[in-house]
Amino acid sequence: MLSINTGVLGTTDQFVVDFEADKVAAAAGVNLSELRECGDRGRAIEKMGHGAALVLKRLLSQTKVIGIIGMGGGGGTYIALAAMQSIPFGIPKLCLSTVATKDLSRQIGSKDITLMPSIVDVAGLNSISRTLIRQAAGAICGMVNSSIVEQPQTSGSIVISIFGNTTACVDKCSEILRTKGYEVLTFHAVGVGGRTMESLVLEGCFDAVLDITTTELADDLCDGICSAGPDRLTAAAKMGIPQLVVPGCLDMVNYGHIDTVPEPYKSRQLYSWAPDVTLMRTNKEENKILGARLAKKLNKSKGKVTILLPLKGLSTIGSDGGVFHNPEIDKVLFEAIKDNANRSIKIIEVDARINDGSFAERSVKVLLDMIRK
Repeated sequence: MLSINTGVLGTTDQFVVDFEADKVAAAAGVNLSELRECGDRGRAIEKMGHGAALVLKRLLSQTKVIGIIGMGGGGGTYIALAAMQSIPFGIPKLCLSTVATKDLSRQIGSKDITLMPSIVDVAGLNSISRTLIRQAAGAICGMVNSSIVEQPQTSGSIVISIFGNTTACVDKCSEILRTKGYEVLTFHAVGVGGRTMESLVLEGCFDAVLDITTTELADDLCDGICSAGPDRLTAAAKMGIPQLVVPGCLDMVNYGHIDTVPEPYKSRQLYSWAPDVTLMRTNKEENKILGARLAKKLNKSKGKVTILLPLKGLSTIGSDGGVFHNPEIDKVLFEAIKDNANRSIKIIEVDARINDGSFAERSVKVLLDMIRK
């Protein structure tokens, strides 16, 4: 076992500390005495979290990390979670925390981190804290020692983005791919889903990307609740793996309850998808920007890229008969994509709705052709 001291005020003689706080601070490019003297708690937490992440990253490169456990209050939890960001998927990560029941989605991000409530404060040992610390230690040991189920042989692993408005398409694509021996993993394009997908692509978990649902780009543009941030649609480009991209659900932006829609958009075309989900129809100006952004992200790809355009509708409610059906606005998006995409990117127009079986079949066929070539 290796221990890392991420506190700035002292250490312990109760057990061996392999990496003292001065080494952690130095890894982050600061002096420990400086952090102590300045008295800036926020800066100290940020630097020690960054330093701990770098120490762990170095240990990982030396194959010395098979699991990680941390413990703390608000500051200690932030440091532990920041450090765990440097550890890839599959290596167990557990944090015993006083704030485990709060919304820590931003600190956890797309990592497979387990949070365990400490119930009481971790400032000292007592009958409750002793019990939970022992259980936390047992949990991380169990996670490390758990047997890995041998995965069946597949033709490869393909990741697909999905949304309620593209479910029929994704279900059909998944069905076809599985019959051809591929493992299929779907990610819900609600922000964290897109970020997690991008993160795992960068870790080399997939052989190809079938990006049916790129709606998170629209939320990023219009401050929707499903934004995956500026790095969405960049991972496959960096890794050079084949990707087939569809502007699925770029005809909408996602907000919460209708009274949460930002003031500038309250007079726009809105639709209640559920009591807590309000959709806004994108307009021509936004689609022009979105088309350019999508194309420019894909232009940087090191691998093969194909864009499929469903000419008869980008979503369930954006197809004929749907409340967001508007071919003129969709055409602006399509033209912006074609105007900004490099010649190396193949663009295929499909005379179908995104959820038509024929569109799913075409999507799979094109992607598999890209993989085989």
